[in-house]
Amino acid sequence: MTASLDVLVVGAGPTGLALAAQLRSYGTKFRIVDRSLDRVRESRALGIQPRTLEALAGFGVTDRLVARGNPAVRLSLHLARRTVSVPLFDIGVTDTPYPFLLFLSQAETESVLVEHLAAGEVSIERGTELVRLERHGSHVACRLRGRDGTEEVVTARYVVGCDGAHSTVRAQAGIGFEGHAYPQTYLLADLEVDGLEPGSVHSYMTGGGMVFFFPLVTPASWRMLAVRPADAADGEVTVPLLQRIAERYGADGLVLRDPVWMTDFRLHNRGATHYRSGPFFLAGDAAHIHSPAGAQGMNTGIQDALNLGWKLALGCRGAAPQELLETYASERAPVGREVRRFTDRAFAIGTSPHPVLRFAREQLAPRLAPLAVRATMPRRRIFRTVSELGIHYRRSPASTTGARAPRRGPQAGDRLPDRPHGLQARIAAPGWHLLLTGPPHLWADQRLAPLLDGRADLVTVHRLGDRSPWPGVAQALVRPDGHLGYVARGAELAGLHAYAARWLPIATA
Repeated sequence: MTASLDVLVVGAGPTGLALAAQLRSYGTKFRIVDRSLDRVRESRALGIQPRTLEALAGFGVTDRLVARGNPAVRLSLHLARRTVSVPLFDIGVTDTPYPFLLFLSQAETESVLVEHLAAGEVSIERGTELVRLERHGSHVACRLRGRDGTEEVVTARYVVGCDGAHSTVRAQAGIGFEGHAYPQTYLLADLEVDGLEPGSVHSYMTGGGMVFFFPLVTPASWRMLAVRPADAADGEVTVPLLQRIAERYGADGLVLRDPVWMTDFRLHNRGATHYRSGPFFLAGDAAHIHSPAGAQGMNTGIQDALNLGWKLALGCRGAAPQELLETYASERAPVGREVRRFTDRAFAIGTSPHPVLRFAREQLAPRLAPLAVRATMPRRRIFRTVSELGIHYRRSPASTTGARAPRRGPQAGDRLPDRPHGLQARIAAPGWHLLLTGPPHLWADQRLAPLLDGRADLVTVHRLGDRSPWPGVAQALVRPDGHLGYVARGAELAGLHAYAARWLPIATA
């Protein structure tokens, strides 16, 4: 059986759209389908982290996202007897072009990605449902049902489930989804709020719980997130209900009005038992779901996609070994587990009825918050976690340090920082990027020719001189997702050749 596609992408939310954008940049033959008739129109996920903005910059969409969003740099903690203003990004964040958390509705994020794909003549097949997957040797027969009920069977080498918590791909692949549901019910609303200082995230905290207001631009000025109190009856979400809850959690003096969207929902903390099963891969909510604490969910999904996409693309054209595809799960599953753990703890601190945590929220937080503002080191550590700039793959088999490790600077597996400023923009094009530091005569074309022979369309060379993240003479091979695959000190190229022979075989297709 001959595959008609390299990749079938199932699900056209932010994760699937990001994956499609990367596959398209490599000329991969793919289709993207979604059973919904239209993209989301509600805000849903609303925070884009600095690392995600970096990762999307190569597609030319980040500036458009920033232009449409609200970059927040301050958190206002409204405690029982005082308000503490916490600057979020005053801690020496100099290695990213995007030192802020961008608040933008998921509807707008998807709109920007859809526009990008449309400009590249990529059509999203809305109203198309995946019915069945069957493996036939090295390919998968995928039965699809269109909005008019007609069915077709397409074959693909790989299928990626970006189809959410109720993933059809995950179910058809026989992959488990383990975890638990939280007992509380949560309320979301996009609306106007009189009395809130703009440009800041607002948190109102009491022993009974918390309510958050996040700054938006569209479809309304604010997103409200709160827990429905245990003694509040289930039923329709209304503005009077939200007003009562806000006041109950300390948000006195605010006036809630003009809702665009209101809903309630239950949260889960679950993860896929495997991110891959043969030709089937999972990304985004199909692989992990958790509380919205820290604005991690959509960001982790997009970064799943951008870790996987280039590996699939290069593998399909014979420019990557099969073992490179195996690194997707080994690199991203630990990230998913850590996000689930982090959000679970943060969520428990903010909402748990446990007496100790209630006491901490009501009595300790007002006393400790001013001290926390001045504690630079803990804030820096929290920022690196929440922003996802600290994610690394140092233990990945695809991360190698040469015989002489650099004394300072990023290590193999780390994300390449934007230091000096503009370095990330230089490596934004698809493919691998070879960074060479030190005197230019060390890196003559004839020395590099054996490495580039047969790989010239996959590797771009950058001679950085002395403006680099590493002191002295160094060499680094940056992966297509912006992480460092190989790093070494000195001008000896034997280790680099060995790395390329393993991970960048000369294309056979």
